[in-house]
Amino acid sequence: MARGKQATNDKTKSLATRQSVDQAVKSICDIMRRGSVTSAVQYVPELTWMLFLRVLDETEQREQLEASALNIRFTPSLPEPYRWRDWGAPDGAKRQALESQPQGDFFKFINDDLIKFLETLEHQSNATIRQILISEIMRNVGKTRIDTEKNLRDVLDKVHLLSSNAVDDTHVFALSQVYEGLLLRMGEKNNDGGQFFTPREVIRIVIEVLNPQIGETVYDPCCGTGGFLAQASVHMRNTLLENNGSPDAFEQLAERTFYGREKESLIYPIALANLVLHSIDHPHLWFGNTLTNQELSDKLFKGAPPTFTVIATNPPFGGKEGIEAQTQFAYKTGSTQVLFLQHVINSLDSNGGRCGIVVDEGLLFRTNEEAFVQTKRKLLDECDLWCIVSLPGGVFTQAGAGVKTNLLFFVRGRPTERIWYYDLSDLKITKRKPLTRLHFDDFLRRLPERSDSDCSWTIDLSERKAALKCEAQPFLDQAHAKRQEAAPFGQRLQQLKAAPRTEQDAAAIAEIEAVFLGLTKEARALENKAQDIENQLYDLKAVNPHRSADVDERTPAQLLEFIAAKGREIDAVLAELRD
Repeated sequence: MARGKQATNDKTKSLATRQSVDQAVKSICDIMRRGSVTSAVQYVPELTWMLFLRVLDETEQREQLEASALNIRFTPSLPEPYRWRDWGAPDGAKRQALESQPQGDFFKFINDDLIKFLETLEHQSNATIRQILISEIMRNVGKTRIDTEKNLRDVLDKVHLLSSNAVDDTHVFALSQVYEGLLLRMGEKNNDGGQFFTPREVIRIVIEVLNPQIGETVYDPCCGTGGFLAQASVHMRNTLLENNGSPDAFEQLAERTFYGREKESLIYPIALANLVLHSIDHPHLWFGNTLTNQELSDKLFKGAPPTFTVIATNPPFGGKEGIEAQTQFAYKTGSTQVLFLQHVINSLDSNGGRCGIVVDEGLLFRTNEEAFVQTKRKLLDECDLWCIVSLPGGVFTQAGAGVKTNLLFFVRGRPTERIWYYDLSDLKITKRKPLTRLHFDDFLRRLPERSDSDCSWTIDLSERKAALKCEAQPFLDQAHAKRQEAAPFGQRLQQLKAAPRTEQDAAAIAEIEAVFLGLTKEARALENKAQDIENQLYDLKAVNPHRSADVDERTPAQLLEFIAAKGREIDAVLAELRD
């Protein structure tokens, strides 16, 4: 009996160290994998709603005690028996009653009663933000994915050990850090969650550079699992703690600071839970397609401002959008990132709103499509694109994307005069050697002065624009001369065609028209050549002027001899293998 009692106590005792919490989460994932929940994309959403309800119940128990001490009325978000302490805790009254009933009753309560009740909370009259949040997180759960009641009870026992108040001997750690570890598993290449995942170090650097402050609004139009918003919360909360921030400031941070959009039904509730675990009581997330503006739920986004102080985001790489999305924008293209860049510019406060965005290399260098050029012209005309960081090629490899990427930092409200570049492209980043903060130390050290080095340089846009205009001018002059030469032929052609049809000289018309069209075509080609030269201003790719290009200076004869020598080596190896 004593042993049984001890077991119950073990099941209800919170874990006290980061290591023990990590081990508990690993155990939960292992239990889920015993059944049909085999990948992180499956078990992270399952653990998300359970962990959220566990933390919610713990939070409301604490709030109830505080309200009681102050003699203030407290209304919980959930009634009995739907609170975690009733059905999830090992000693919960509802759980013990269910465990004493026939096999299958526990599943029936979870799937047919609990989940359905939680899904419909937001439809109650006067539903609170927290109740809406519960329903939004539960909106696509439907039923538990865990296959047996034994596995379900084991998972609940482990989740109950996870506490938002867990501490060890040296520091307090947030459960959010553990949850980030779970999201990292989703972001791994073989888990199909990489499209929603931005490497943590990239997120931290972007937020550190943007340095959001209390009173500002932070927005991510394609927030995925909420990484940028969560890190912004950590950054701003640490600032408050260091400066003894007021209760009002903490309340503003939790309630009226963070805004985002996400279209994936799998990811949206995960983002909500992630932000709640990062002490964001009201995550203002809009569920729907940002680019088409088709919303599935805007209940948490109501009252959001039309523009934002800070935007931090990583739009999807390589996406293709249809007409429905393109019609929402001035410069129409199928490129997802180009449309998102237009959305971001339009969503920034017009007087000093600032942005950090991850873009692929193609967006920077492409000038062969009108929408790319016009969007970058809008960026340079309306915003101060003050910094571009060229990231190493392997940064997104773990997430299944080998694309070369860059960080863009800009401020809306003034045109770009100079761009400071920092080049990290020579770094060799792999899964075993990931990007770390150390790789950004020199960048952060040079950032205040934007100083030059082997890895950094500044481009003066006005000088570059003048140089390109000078280069293009001869072609414009030639085009002008061609059009002047064509003008008399055009006038004569009009005169001939204006004559009565019976008096028209078809041969003369054809001859003059051929000359006129030929000269006009030549003029147009010269004008296009000049425009192509001037459009090079919008090729923003980082090309480090301090590094000479590797040029093979061998003669054709030397190259042929090299190839022949390699061929002889291969022949010798093959002959040896045959012997």
